[in-house]
Amino acid sequence: MPPSYQPPCKLTPAILGLVAEIAEETGRLSAVSATDGPPQLRRENRIRTIHSSLAIENNSLTLEQVTSVLEGKPVLGKAREIQEVRNAFSAYEAMASWQPSKIKDMLEAHRILMDGLTEDAGRFRSGSVGVAKGADIVHVAPPPDRVPGLITDLLGWLSRTRIHPLVASCIVHYEVEFIHPFSDGNGRIGRLWQTLILSQWCPFFAYLPVETIIRDRQSEYYGVLSACDKGGDSSRFAEFMLEALLATIRDVELTAPVSDQVTDQVKGLLRCLAQAPRSALECMRLQDISHRPTFRANYLNPALKEGLIERTIPDKPNSRLQKYRLTGKGRSLLDKLKTNLPQG
Repeated sequence: MPPSYQPPCKLTPAILGLVAEIAEETGRLSAVSATDGPPQLRRENRIRTIHSSLAIENNSLTLEQVTSVLEGKPVLGKAREIQEVRNAFSAYEAMASWQPSKIKDMLEAHRILMDGLTEDAGRFRSGSVGVAKGADIVHVAPPPDRVPGLITDLLGWLSRTRIHPLVASCIVHYEVEFIHPFSDGNGRIGRLWQTLILSQWCPFFAYLPVETIIRDRQSEYYGVLSACDKGGDSSRFAEFMLEALLATIRDVELTAPVSDQVTDQVKGLLRCLAQAPRSALECMRLQDISHRPTFRANYLNPALKEGLIERTIPDKPNSRLQKYRLTGKGRSLLDKLKTNLPQG
């Protein structure tokens, strides 16, 4: 392998700007890393990650069903989809023991992810593959005999590069999708390997459910991959993924809700929802709250956790159309309150 080997990716102003923003957010959150937070919260974020990553691959199980599978409860669903959930959870749990630059660890990850789902789990593909969109072939992967060398080059570059891990992780994610080293499960491996790279840079990335953003922007995700294939450069994909990372960091709750004043705050949220479902921004406006993390930590998440409110689009927590409404439990509590309801 030539020492100058470099995956094609131009460091655009947009990429550099996003890296700076993410680094700033990461510094702010470093004191409350998800690995130091409540285990239940880390588990919930991991379940969201698994649900979204598999949904991208057309797994039809809902978030609630995925949770039930991992809790050992019976679930009415396809056996293959249930196996995908169990495998994904095992892979993410094993992630901390792997090194992102080691081929044997990537093969082991694929073995766990695809156990019982494909005959060549844990082995590079032996045949040619292409990616289809409808009746059209949008990507033809390199011949199988080139796969070991291409992955060796890629992970060798990763072990030596001085590019920021935020950017390097995006490049590796894209290159894995381009090389398509396995007969199946390439998308899952690409997203998992990006998470592994980022988690070694900053531990809370191990529990950051960026896949929820990718799922909600799935058409764009595949469109950007296709555009990069045609252009021979992964810059646009890096920009897309960095935008998704930034959006997830700003939206996800990594710390436990504040509990000392939560009762009155949750009651205020219930009053906002008394007349009709509302979006988070509508509720914030009605209660004169401008700081979204405070709203999520002290109002929204405690109400959801207690079952007082629910999402109107439960399978897409980050949908721009998401609203919240009272549950029967929430309305029963609200009926006991004697304070006047806010008008909106």
